[in-house]
This record gives sequence, structure tokens and C-alpha cells, in this order.
Amino acid sequence: MMTELLWFLLPVAAASGWLVARWERKSREARNPLSRIPADYFKGLNYLLNEQPDKAIEVFIRVLEVDKDTIETHFTLGNLFRRRGEVDRAIHIHQNLIARPSLSGEQRAQALLALGEDYMKAGLFDRAENLFLELVELGVHAVPAQRYLVAIYQQERDWEKAIEMTRRLEKTLGQGQGATIAMYWCEQAETSRDNDEVGRAGELLVKALRADPNCARASLIEGELAMEAGEWRRARDAFQRIEGQAPAYLPLALDALEKCYWRLDESAAYRDYLRGVLERHPSVAVMLALAEQVRRERGEREAAGFIIEQLRHHPSVRGLDELIELHLTRSEGAARENLLTLKELTRRLLEDRPLSQCGHCGFTGKKMHWQCPSCKKWHTVKPIDEATGD
Repeated sequence: MMTELLWFLLPVAAASGWLVARWERKSREARNPLSRIPADYFKGLNYLLNEQPDKAIEVFIRVLEVDKDTIETHFTLGNLFRRRGEVDRAIHIHQNLIARPSLSGEQRAQALLALGEDYMKAGLFDRAENLFLELVELGVHAVPAQRYLVAIYQQERDWEKAIEMTRRLEKTLGQGQGATIAMYWCEQAETSRDNDEVGRAGELLVKALRADPNCARASLIEGELAMEAGEWRRARDAFQRIEGQAPAYLPLALDALEKCYWRLDESAAYRDYLRGVLERHPSVAVMLALAEQVRRERGEREAAGFIIEQLRHHPSVRGLDELIELHLTRSEGAARENLLTLKELTRRLLEDRPLSQCGHCGFTGKKMHWQCPSCKKWHTVKPIDEATGD
């Protein structure tokens, strides 16, 4: 009887011993998480710290095949290589991750996104596009994938695809993207205009204004097309529309507006228009345009007096430069020499000043850009005006 009991208790004792040993091992691991990490993992870190990335990659991949818990470390390592410009190494890591059958769906999607970013960094847009499209169709990481696709289509100037993907992004985010879509239509309108496809350009501008009624760029292009066709009244109306859309861009149209009013023999109406704009939207560019009208109608003394009055309220280097120019025509001797010295100073100040600035990243430049060269945002670059500080 005793022997039978011992045979019965022996498996129980063995199982109990195994459970106790497992519990003690887990307790040690809980107290020291590093004990669970393979020794090769630390070897890989050592290679990395000693600037031997190729050997480190080999070790980390070998560890991955043994221990799936280090997958996130491989993501971190791949992203680090991409940021350092070592795109080939980043691609190698992320391709090996995707090849692992043990990855979860979320991990595989994360690896696809990372590999797509690698391809973009390497300029392999076709490969990146395929990966991002796969993610969009899967509905995983859809927002970043759609943003990257839009960036690719912009880079390739494939505006039709950019419009389509931006509309999909609009639905995904639940946020309107009409202002950006209008810019894509304007880009196509510019191309059609360069190809002498005036009718096609007009149709595209209608679509731009439908996407964003406040698209000042579309009105500017429309006015220029009308001028080229000799339709001065339609051109004038298009340019004047800019004030209600985005007054910051009106200075871009002032020279063309003056020509339209001159062709229409309505110089007095142009002067009255400028006075109204100056009251509604103080601007150095508008002030100088109005000063020129005053000079033509009433002479240089009246124009100088007008500028002085404006400078009291809105000081500006451009205004001062124009005032000096007006006084130079009536000055002689030492007074003229002093004015020439001041003129040289204002010229240097104006040469060093940027003419446009991005409201998103702060980029400044001498030219007007509808897409910021730095942050790649659309319609964030505006002409700088000293009167408003913008």
C-alpha cells in the first residue's frame, strides 16, 4: 500500500518541483528584466557603440530570429539609420522584419510604413507608393500613408493623383482640404497656360475657385489670362477680387491693376479704389501705388506730403526710400549729397530684406512661392508688408 502511494505521489512531487522552479525563474526575471535578453543582444549593442553597424545588424537580425521581443528595438535601429542617412541599412532591417512570418498584423503594417519611409528617403518613389497604397487599402496607418502618397505625387507633379489622394485624406481626417486642392488645380492651370491651352486653363481655374472660393492665386492667374486676351475689364474684376479673398496677396496684382485701369481710361477710379483699399487694409505697397497716382496728377510735392503723412502712422523703409527719391529731383548741393547718402542706406536695407515669409515655418525669401520650399505647406507664404508687420 505504501509503495503504491509513493508511486502516486512521485509525479505530483515532480510537477510541484517544476512549478516551484518556474516560479523562482519568473521571480528572478521580474526582479532583473535583463536576464531574459540573450547575450547576443548585448554583443550587438557593443558593436553599435563601437561604430561597427554592419556587425551590429547581423547580430540583431540573428537575435530577432530567436527572440521576437526585440522587434521594437529593430524598428528603433532602422529609423535611427534612416535619420542618419544610412538608408540602405534601414531598408535591410525593415525588409528582414517584413519577411518574418511570426510578425503580428500590426507589426507587419508598422514595418511596411517604415520601409516606405526608407524608400522615400532613397528617392525610390515607385516602391514607396506601392507600400503606402497597400496600407491605405488595409486601412492601417492610413493617415500617414495618405500623407506620404500626397507628398510623392507632389514631388512627381502628378496633380490628378494628388487631388484624388488629398480628397481621400480629407474623408479620413474629416477636415476640409479645399485650399490645398485648389492649389493643385492652379498648378495644372499654369501648365496649360504655358502650353497655350487657354481654354483648358480657364476650366481648371473654375475648379480651383470651386474647391476654394478664397483662392487668390486662381484670381491672379485669371486676371493675367484676361489681360493677355485684351479683356481689361474682366482682368480688373479678377484682380480686385483678391482683396476679398486674401488681401495680403493684393500687392502682387497692383501693377497689373494699374495697367487695366489705364487701358480702360479710368485713372481717377483707380485712385479712388486705392484710397479705399488703404483704409480697409493698410499696406506699404498700396500706399506707394497711391503716392504714384498723386505724383502723376498733382506733382512730386503733393506726393511727398502724402508719403510723409502715411509714414507718421505706418513707418517703413520702402516709404522712406520713395520719399528720398522724390526729394532728390528737387535738391541741389549739400542737401542732395545728404539725400544720396540716405538713399544708399535705404537701398542696402532693402537689398537685405526678404520679400516673403512662410507663416508656418518662418522661411523667408526674395521670391513669392505658393508652396513653401522649406516645410512644403501650400498657401502659407505671403508677401511681407512693413505696415502690418506681416
